[in-house]
Amino acid sequence: MAALSLEEQRAAIRPLLSLSDPGDALAVYYALYHDPKRTQLTLHYDTGGRVDGFVAVCRTGQDLFRPLVTLRARSRPVLAELLPQALLPGRPYTCVVPAEMATAISAAVALSAPSLNLIYVLDPDRFQPVINVFVQRAQGLEGSPRMVIRSGERIIAEAGLNWRSPYFAEVYVHTEPAVRGRGYGRSVVAALTALLLEEGVRPLYVVGEGHTESIQLAQSLGYVDSGAREYQCEITLKP
Repeated sequence: MAALSLEEQRAAIRPLLSLSDPGDALAVYYALYHDPKRTQLTLHYDTGGRVDGFVAVCRTGQDLFRPLVTLRARSRPVLAELLPQALLPGRPYTCVVPAEMATAISAAVALSAPSLNLIYVLDPDRFQPVINVFVQRAQGLEGSPRMVIRSGERIIAEAGLNWRSPYFAEVYVHTEPAVRGRGYGRSVVAALTALLLEEGVRPLYVVGEGHTESIQLAQSLGYVDSGAREYQCEITLKP
């Protein structure tokens, strides 16, 4: 079979992903929309010549030395065949997959720092805007929007985007410890959420299991639990 271009590979894996499912949103972005110059896809085919799995390896601006890996596979044998083809021995990667793939990933690679993340999605009908005159718009990574609150020249609260596709965008928030509890985090997330809604993109808020305060912040703005769970870990190929 002749080698496919990245555009052709992306078309081939499209049936393995749902554009409207929050649980697939990260994989949709990195596999289908991430910068082509920093994206490598490895595909697996069944006996009928149909794609039944893929691995996306992406170099991101968030970690220049540890590529992000996301994947889909219709069976464990497919997963076991794909990973050695897609990953370099001895190189560390950050892996993000649906929670139901956790056991299969654990069996296929050496991993550390596992975590389970909850995926919250904004319900536009429940959105609670927040007016805070201290919130300013700034520029984030690769020109993406970012909302900040400053104290002098120092940023004390910010909300930005981890990634953005035509359908969803994942929001992050950081507040300096000294000013937590004043509503600054909620204010910057609300401002960014409003902007995304205006631009027709559905905001997602991904939070680690048990992070009660962060979950409460999301819920107070109208984010609801999508039911999808994300398994994140650091991986290397087994020797």
